Amino acid sequence: MITIHHLGISQSDRVVWLMEELGLPYELKWYNRGEDFLAPAEYRALHPVGTAPIISDDNLVMAESTAIVEYISQQYGGGTLSVLPGDPDYAQYLFWMHFNNNLQSVLFMKLAFQAGGAQAGDDNPMTTTTQRREDGIYNALEQRLKESDYLGGNRFTCADIMSMFNLTSLSMLGARQIDDALPNTLAYVQRVTARPAYQKAMSIAGPEATPPAA
Repeated sequence: MITIHHLGISQSDRVVWLMEELGLPYELKWYNRGEDFLAPAEYRALHPVGTAPIISDDNLVMAESTAIVEYISQQYGGGTLSVLPGDPDYAQYLFWMHFNNNLQSVLFMKLAFQAGGAQAGDDNPMTTTTQRREDGIYNALEQRLKESDYLGGNRFTCADIMSMFNLTSLSMLGARQIDDALPNTLAYVQRVTARPAYQKAMSIAGPEATPPAA
């Protein structure tokens, strides 16, 4: 059985959601963040990168959510939520599976610039480039979701599981809210978050979930 090492308020809720979509058994091991909002030492000791999510599968300890999600989908889910080579949507699937963390990198760059006292403006190439990159990300989402109900193809896939944290929970850290200014993306978020497996996973491991009683 797969053990999901879940860090509260983190991307590891993606893995819980995937397991619920696939109807697979799993063990959830919860780790609370410290007062500094960082992962505790026992979590960082699980894997050299020390980031969430992390899973254990027998002797395998695996990090990186894109790798974990595809591994579980292929190894235990029969590839039902993956798109395989030869499928017309394969390129789209690959793109959106790996695209999702761009929003995080842009947000963290903006936060770093702000912490350093940088002011946005045409005379600041770094903040200008970062803003252009952020605008491009949301423009790409809007265009794709005008063409398709889902990111990785004409059906729900792992690419959608990878996207939702960045379109919902990331706003807690200062990311752009998905609202009427992004109508296609807003409709997509509403459509995907209405899925029963998503709602169950968020009740278990989402940002507002509480650790299970000891």
